[in-house]
Amino acid sequence: MRAAAEVTRRRLARFEPRGSVSSWYATGFVVLVAAVLRFSGLAQPQGKLFDETYYAKDGWGLLTKGVEWNYRDNAPAYVVHPPLGKWLIALGEWAFGYYDVDGNQHLTGHLIDAAPEFGWRFSAAVAGTVSVLLMVRIARRMFGSTVLGCAAGLLLALDGFHLVLSRVAMLDIFLMLFVLAAFGALLIDRDQRRRVWLEALAAGTGAPTGVRWWRLFAAFLFGCAVSTKWSALFFLPVFALLVLWWEAGARRSAGVRHPWQETFRQETGALVLCGFVIVAVYLTSWSGWLLTDDGYFRHWRADSGQSELPVIGALQNLIHYHQQAFGFHSTLQDKHPSQSWPWQWLLLGKPVTVHLAYPGAPWGQAPVSEIILLGTPLLWWSFLPALAGTTWLGIARRDWRPGAILLMVAAGWLPWFYYAADAHRVMFNFYTAPILPFLVLAVVYVLGAMIGPPDPVDTDRRLVGAVAAGAYMVLVVLCFAYFHKLFVGDFLPYADWANRMWLGDRWHP
Repeated sequence: MRAAAEVTRRRLARFEPRGSVSSWYATGFVVLVAAVLRFSGLAQPQGKLFDETYYAKDGWGLLTKGVEWNYRDNAPAYVVHPPLGKWLIALGEWAFGYYDVDGNQHLTGHLIDAAPEFGWRFSAAVAGTVSVLLMVRIARRMFGSTVLGCAAGLLLALDGFHLVLSRVAMLDIFLMLFVLAAFGALLIDRDQRRRVWLEALAAGTGAPTGVRWWRLFAAFLFGCAVSTKWSALFFLPVFALLVLWWEAGARRSAGVRHPWQETFRQETGALVLCGFVIVAVYLTSWSGWLLTDDGYFRHWRADSGQSELPVIGALQNLIHYHQQAFGFHSTLQDKHPSQSWPWQWLLLGKPVTVHLAYPGAPWGQAPVSEIILLGTPLLWWSFLPALAGTTWLGIARRDWRPGAILLMVAAGWLPWFYYAADAHRVMFNFYTAPILPFLVLAVVYVLGAMIGPPDPVDTDRRLVGAVAAGAYMVLVVLCFAYFHKLFVGDFLPYADWANRMWLGDRWHP
């Protein structure tokens, strides 16, 4: 009986080590590296880069009008993404200032008067830095190692793709942050639930009950993700599956006779409650549109001669807006020089050129300033082998962690293959943003398997694995340093710029 209880205790034990001051010092160092890289020279290059021409203006419209606004036409702007990411951009503009639509009047920030580019890029830099913090702690929790947690955070901090998204006013860094944070909240919920089960068994009581605050917080964060970009909905079935899988696993470890049946019976209501939280957060993000009269399609029913009841009419108008926006997303086929397909993304087949300038001389003679949305090549070309290794290790070890990682990658990547094959929809490599942390987790999981657990008998194997993993990390750092100027737009002599175009015309603008 005692042996059976010990087995149950081990099955319900959490993976992550207990928190320590030293782990937070190490985390702080990694986050400091990320912050310095993201905030240094943030206001350069000047002007609006790539989609900043939309989102910086939309943020200012939300701040001043409550809705996205076209100042040139003095009319509401038609936009096809939810407002939350643009509200976050607006916070930086409120704090540090903005230029008006013609760029000739400096509007002073409420906290610090800074370059306007710093204002509209500030929130993205904060989101990128916070995502590195979350990466360290999530990896540490999953892998039970501060070293592996810091390795994951450092790989994310030194990824060029992540760095560029952290330094431009686009929505994808916020989408990544909220998806990663929601996953982290579910991890904490999983660990707490298993601990509560363990305590209930030790006390001889029945199945544990109570409010699942971390799960509700995960729903709130997921609502924030959907309120930033609709593509977050790809992750909804996976989040629900993870909850059910982990709940059934806890019940199985606790000795429940029909774990899946009990899980569906007891958790369905809680999942429905999470759905209400997600919807509430999403509608709240549209409060500027709902509570004013100026938004695009705000009074579509009245304008088209139909009845428009209070509250219900506003929701009907919002539904119509969403139908029109969904039609735009589903049929977007306008060609773009930086467009790419899902099978190219992890191979760095066609990165987006965010900025390009070569003043003072013809192309080929002038120094080049370019910002290219390019992942650190050595890291990104490790992703597919890491996914294969994670799959094999997950099957061989019967480990839940590879399954969670692979499900998150599949949720954010595979749906785009459908849109590419069926609708031929135009798409870009930054659509991979929400799965980037999980690709890094796959790499770190394989690195951890290479190092292995302490073995007093075969210490050489662990040493060889640690040296190999350390060498890989050093090479990624060197690769990042070599391409760094292409991530921040520093000028390079043309020959040096050309030497960094490893895939030739595929990387050329």
